[in-house]
Amino acid sequence: MQPPVGVPPVPVVLKPQLGRLERVDLRQIWLIEAIDFTPWLAREENISLLSEAIGIGLEVESTEKGVGPYRADILCKDTGTGSWVLIENQLERTDHIHLGQLLTYAAGLEAATVVWVARNFTEEHRAAVDWLNQITDTRFNFFGLEIELWRIGDSPVAPKFNVVSKPNDWSKVVRQAAEGAAAGNLSSIQQLHLEFWTQFKAFMEERHSPLRIGKPSTDHWKNISIGRSAFALSAINGMRDGWSSAMLWISGPQKQAFYQLLAARKTELEQQLGLGPLKWDELPDKKESHIVVVRSSKPIDRTTWPELNSWFAQTLEKMHSVFGPIVRTLDPTHFVPPDAGQANFVPAAADTNGVLEGPPDGNEQPE
Repeated sequence: MQPPVGVPPVPVVLKPQLGRLERVDLRQIWLIEAIDFTPWLAREENISLLSEAIGIGLEVESTEKGVGPYRADILCKDTGTGSWVLIENQLERTDHIHLGQLLTYAAGLEAATVVWVARNFTEEHRAAVDWLNQITDTRFNFFGLEIELWRIGDSPVAPKFNVVSKPNDWSKVVRQAAEGAAAGNLSSIQQLHLEFWTQFKAFMEERHSPLRIGKPSTDHWKNISIGRSAFALSAINGMRDGWSSAMLWISGPQKQAFYQLLAARKTELEQQLGLGPLKWDELPDKKESHIVVVRSSKPIDRTTWPELNSWFAQTLEKMHSVFGPIVRTLDPTHFVPPDAGQANFVPAAADTNGVLEGPPDGNEQPE
């Protein structure tokens, strides 16, 4: 039957074909933990999945790391803080042996973060991880994750990490700040820093920013992972001095090489960022080199925080999108120092006037 003249035909709506999720036993894919699962998890594309689940940038340093007569599964660096992250995994239900192992390894390796991955967590072991988070301060983090494998029809098997226990950053920070205030250890400026970073973390989460903001602190800076342990972004507030800055910092034994490789692309990078001229500070006698965007501000005035939140978010996200892919592939062996005969290489001049001293490495006291 034809529709009346001038009346368009009713379109045929095809119902989408939906597949059915099928759970896959872990042992079908990984037969032996040390031989199959640990090497798989340590690969960059897989450790990034775990990184996303716990909200910490991870860079694998070693697998089967010796701790006395024992061996820890995976040892990583937190790319935001440079601290050690221990990962202990098992393909079965959690047990007392692995709980004891991860505590022993964490002590031996001085790990600040411990990640326990298993097929299933018993209520007792989940409670144990929760308890560890409750009794430790903000320097330590304990995570419990269950791993699952799923597929739809003949599709490739896909892993899924479910966080079953994690630090309650807010309660830790509040407890520690309250204890510090009661003891007279926190100044009014430190309390203001804590309040600012607490609301900034909430702002970035509501924004669904790709940047992971760590625990609020009383420091005047907040480090943010950029995907490689020798580098990080920092948001900094000069509460008393009336300025704020977003900064890429570079550290470690290859600091000079990394800095000069970036400085050689100064014009290109500043054009890509679109943030105006950057402040390039090599600081050869310091632990870090800095590439900085600085502005005047009044962070001591709470009414300015909404605008400052937006500026930090936009600036840091832009720096992350431009610098991130570059620093993750930067090869320090490509740098040839001028005194090694590279006649055409002209290093960027360090701007030493009004240097911002960070300190992203946390070795100085906050203002």
